[in-house]
Amino acid sequence: MNMRRLERIGAKRMSSEQVDVVVLTKNSERVLERCLNSVFNNIPVHRLIVVDGYSTDSTIDIVKRFDAKHGNVVLIEDCGTRGSARLKGIRTVETEWFMFVDSDVVLCGDWYNKAKTFIKDGVGAVWGIEVWAGMTNPFILNLFLKATRRIFEVRGGTHDLLVSYDVIKDIDIPKDLHVFEDTFIKDWIVRKGYKLVAAYDPYCIHYRPSFVWTLKGSMSLVIDTIRYGPLRKMPKLVLAYGFYTGYVIYRSFFQKLKY
Repeated sequence: MNMRRLERIGAKRMSSEQVDVVVLTKNSERVLERCLNSVFNNIPVHRLIVVDGYSTDSTIDIVKRFDAKHGNVVLIEDCGTRGSARLKGIRTVETEWFMFVDSDVVLCGDWYNKAKTFIKDGVGAVWGIEVWAGMTNPFILNLFLKATRRIFEVRGGTHDLLVSYDVIKDIDIPKDLHVFEDTFIKDWIVRKGYKLVAAYDPYCIHYRPSFVWTLKGSMSLVIDTIRYGPLRKMPKLVLAYGFYTGYVIYRSFFQKLKY
């Protein structure tokens, strides 16, 4: 047992040219294959750590196919919250730097090589900005990027987050935290005295579920923010999420015009 522990400690000090990638899944078949392809194509993956919430669709079959192909997938099951799932993922990491990647995003080309240019003394994490799939209007896209970066600066994000293991190894995410666990991670890193870099390049394309493209689904983001968000950050978050709601209305209106 002691020998295994020593081997794990040694592995954690391996070159930053390899990173563990933590992906949380639960009935994630919709985008998962594209997501994992983008991970293996653009990240020097030491191990893919999948923390699954007992999926009943083809999620596990997809994960097993990637393990058969690459031979470096670790599958963990967790029936708790996103907070408990992320904590299990962190506890399994063996590399100096590791990534959180959401199961419904696709990473841009050369993601890691772009992100590592931001790794300097005092940097605890690098986040590639998210872009919603189907967003093509340059003016709207520019406004969206500004709002999204503002949201990250206030609450953090784990869409495509490269993190220093040493900065976060002793984190204790509350196991009942199902929303805003990304805020807890961000605040933890900042309290340790490290910076989080929000980059426009690299980035990821976010394939949001269809229910979000309704007024009700969009408003649920604002409602969750009010119900679960940190009170001190509320005004800035509600304002930014208001832009999201406005974009959903705009997109819905122009889609109706096409038909």
